Amino acid sequence: MFRFIGRRLIACAVLVVVIAGITFLLAFSGTSNVARNLLGESATPDQLAAKNAELGLDKPLLAQLGTWAQNALHGDLGISWFTNEPVSQAIANRLPVTLSMVVLAVALTALISVGLGVAAAVRGGWLDRVIQVLSVAGFALPNFWVALVLVVFFSVTLGVLPATGYVRLSESPGSWAAALVLPVASLVIGSTASAAQQVRGAVIDVLRQDFVRTLRARGISPRSVLFRHALRNAAIPALTVLSLQFIALLGGAVVIEKVFAIPGLGTLTINAALQGDVPVLMGVVVTLVVLVVIVNLVIDVVSGWVNPKVRVQ
Repeated sequence: MFRFIGRRLIACAVLVVVIAGITFLLAFSGTSNVARNLLGESATPDQLAAKNAELGLDKPLLAQLGTWAQNALHGDLGISWFTNEPVSQAIANRLPVTLSMVVLAVALTALISVGLGVAAAVRGGWLDRVIQVLSVAGFALPNFWVALVLVVFFSVTLGVLPATGYVRLSESPGSWAAALVLPVASLVIGSTASAAQQVRGAVIDVLRQDFVRTLRARGISPRSVLFRHALRNAAIPALTVLSLQFIALLGGAVVIEKVFAIPGLGTLTINAALQGDVPVLMGVVVTLVVLVVIVNLVIDVVSGWVNPKVRVQ
């Protein structure tokens, strides 16, 4: 098991380095007009040269990459070109906001999708058809459209939930929960649809295996066959789906945060993209890559613990 984890750690480290390097080269290769954008059209050539030297843009691109990588290893992701705020601090202030929304959405997605998927696989008939229709409908609806519909109904019409804004958990747990209900629901509706379909397919595949028929022939109760044997074997594809849903929800959070005016990584990313704030964009990309790598590593370890064949492969 330790060798298995070691191999995964090495692969994750290489992935982070490669993606960070490629992103840096792509992002910083188009920064020739940054000084002009910051100082304005009236800036003199001397002022532009001084600004480029201040930002380190006068050095070769590979030298800039080496300096950035060395600083990043010490937790320094640079300074925002437009707000002069340290990128690490900007991300640290907004990351908990995004994670609170995404983690809640993933947890609810797991609970609902497993329940719906197992029910559709075991019961079949009209329940299976209804769940499949609802899953397809939920998957087809854009999450930003769902968010707007929820705002109109629950905030404008009923007035029971806030339409925008965010309150930190430390300030008011009740207000924090109320502020996250609609954003999380907007994310869960779409993610649950696809996850439920995947869980349904995995459970059906396992229930058709020979060992399940053998267990039933030996008189094992259907409940024991399902919960002690079938679900354990169907857990691997289900965990893979949840890891993919986490990645998808991180991407969906960018739009949802903008709709609900939530000060998370999504809002930070959009503002930085509109301004051309490359250090912030670089920091956000690296942070998201590290998050995705950590989640995939955890899923790999759990999958290896559940099914030893995964460790062998």
